[in-house]
Amino acid sequence: MQIQTQKEHYTPEEYLQLEETSEFKHEYYDGEIVPMAGGTTNHNEIAGNFYANFKLKMRGKNYKIYIGDVRLWIPRYRIYTYPDAMVIEGEPIYEGNSTTTVTNPEVIIEVLSKSTQSHDKIDKFRFYRSIPTFKEYIIVNQYEYLIEHYAKNANNQWVLTEYESLDAVLSLQTIDFEIPLSDIYEGVNLQPAGEAEI
Repeated sequence: MQIQTQKEHYTPEEYLQLEETSEFKHEYYDGEIVPMAGGTTNHNEIAGNFYANFKLKMRGKNYKIYIGDVRLWIPRYRIYTYPDAMVIEGEPIYEGNSTTTVTNPEVIIEVLSKSTQSHDKIDKFRFYRSIPTFKEYIIVNQYEYLIEHYAKNANNQWVLTEYESLDAVLSLQTIDFEIPLSDIYEGVNLQPAGEAEI
């Protein structure tokens, strides 16, 4: 069933009930239900590569990684959203009684799309920063070799490191994990400049 969004304002409970029976995923922004756009093959490759590498290298360690279908609740802004990937230290802390929505990511990874890049880089980052456990934000460009990595330092400042070469290695600051950009972009075909995204 596709959510019909004629109503102007929904409660979180109404959203969750509608989302349970919907064929497609939607995000929730303090009363508004917003359909999520479909992803590209590059988007899928990047998220999958990060997930697979993290899962393999961190086996036996006290971290979990989730992609795509796990929802995040941001209480300060009353937002439900689906990050491309989230890393949680220890056990997930769930919102409500189900295991579909978590509240305690330490690292969030977003793969930029043309339609969402401004929102992901500005608005979502601001929303994510309200989460007490959140320490690192990784924004991956699917159209060129470019990763923006924000890490929260001891003074609660967010420090940006940029990676623009396949030879570069992304190193997390709060978790003992690193991954070459060549592994993140494995199987990705960068679109020529100006080619429209479908």
